Amino acid sequence: MSLSTAELPADPAALRALAAAMQAQLRARDLIIEALRAQLAALRRARFGASSEKLDRQIEQLELALGDIEETAAHDQAAAEAAQAKADAPPTPADRPTRKPRGPRRPLPEHLPREIIRHEPPSCCAACGGDKLSVIGEDSREVLEFVPAHFKVTVHVRPKVSCRACEAVAQQPMPSVPLDRALPGPGLLAHVAVAKFCDHLPLYRQSEIYARSGLQLDRSLLAEWMGRTAFLLQPLAEVIGQHVRAGSTLHADDTPVPVLDPGRGKTKTGRLWTLVRDERPWAGPAPPAAFYLYSPDRKGEHAATLLAGCKGFLHADGYAGFEKLYAPDPATGKPRLAEVACWAHARRKLYEEHQSTGSPAAGEALTRMAELLAIEADIAGRSPARRLAERQARSAQKLDDLKGFLDRTLAQISRKSVLAGAIRYATARWVALSRFTTDGRLEMTNNAAERAIRPLALGRKNYLFAGSDAGGERAAVFYTLITTARLNDLDPEAWLADVIGRIADHPASRIGELLPWNWRTLQEQQAA
Repeated sequence: MSLSTAELPADPAALRALAAAMQAQLRARDLIIEALRAQLAALRRARFGASSEKLDRQIEQLELALGDIEETAAHDQAAAEAAQAKADAPPTPADRPTRKPRGPRRPLPEHLPREIIRHEPPSCCAACGGDKLSVIGEDSREVLEFVPAHFKVTVHVRPKVSCRACEAVAQQPMPSVPLDRALPGPGLLAHVAVAKFCDHLPLYRQSEIYARSGLQLDRSLLAEWMGRTAFLLQPLAEVIGQHVRAGSTLHADDTPVPVLDPGRGKTKTGRLWTLVRDERPWAGPAPPAAFYLYSPDRKGEHAATLLAGCKGFLHADGYAGFEKLYAPDPATGKPRLAEVACWAHARRKLYEEHQSTGSPAAGEALTRMAELLAIEADIAGRSPARRLAERQARSAQKLDDLKGFLDRTLAQISRKSVLAGAIRYATARWVALSRFTTDGRLEMTNNAAERAIRPLALGRKNYLFAGSDAGGERAAVFYTLITTARLNDLDPEAWLADVIGRIADHPASRIGELLPWNWRTLQEQQAA
């Protein structure tokens, strides 16, 4: 576990010790970054001699690895600074978090349009009330911002005035920026994040795209921005996780994620888990949301972590790691979660058999399942009571008839056949597959979770892999925010841009105001 995820102690000395440990971790990571950069430079020189697909792939791998490591370094640097800032005493030179010098800052290109925002001082002197103020100078700061289709530079100008009567000086405070001592505005940070985690464009490809606009934004710089932005947004992702876990009907799934393992020179397989709360099919009052969690493997303990504190019903596949969650609680004798199996999984196995062999029995089973699914389409969006009544009147008998058909078919075919295996997959889970007929809030499929996993599969195809375990954890934060925004019919880039611009100064006790559904309400009120 990264030191940045450790709980911050209350003792100032312990906080400074933690900050020093984080700084040591960052120095060690700097050595890895320098080694990878040297290797990347050597590969690029080799490519000029004789380009090949294999060499290009190696360069892509290193680009991705460097991006994730640099993001992690920026994330941990922000955590070290937060730990140091929380200490009561000022830091000593030995334990003061410092960033590695980047050299002189590259000036922003002159060809970019400038938008001047003036922050005018008060019209009268705050010290004596006099109204004879004269301008004695002004300060300005350039913030690199992004708007659709082009970049612009926002220049914040703050005139400084002095009172002729008492010589008091007044000036508006400089607006805060999302990342301290950094150029990007909230719109640019949101754009880079959405491009990577929603549009599946790795950072090095984004860097190439921006270069076409005459703006040099190196991959390493974008990586630093994303690492620090993830640290900034993590509390909001955790609040979304709390909202999801509070639901009574949940959907869970996971997908493999190849992860670079530079020390071994190959990739390993991590997992990205998703937990979805979506009450729209039964007209529930809670807004939809998705929470993601990364783990380095698929052990059952990670499923328990994902569903910590959850009670009610869980729509999921037949993963064995969920089994313990369905076991009766020793204190109450009742399970904390009741399994709701997915008909899409059961149907898929029969569909594959029918496609490959044309089996009439598989075709008949598919037809019967289609009738049940058609009823579900009719009652989507109705109240739980109405859905339950319709299922009992229309689905219950069809479900019994399907079970009888499957049992008869299984008795007539070879138990070693593929069709028999597909049928046994369904009949072995019949109680869980039938549970949707006992409660109007339940779904017949786990499609809500599968829809939340699908973008990850596309991103995996484009990325090839994640750069590190820390990169997987960071991806979980951004996927949580972006998917939840989309579930609430928001433009994730517009929402993120506004949130990133606010969150640094936003009170932690009111972070719920920034959640997508509350943000939409605020925007509607402002528009009215």
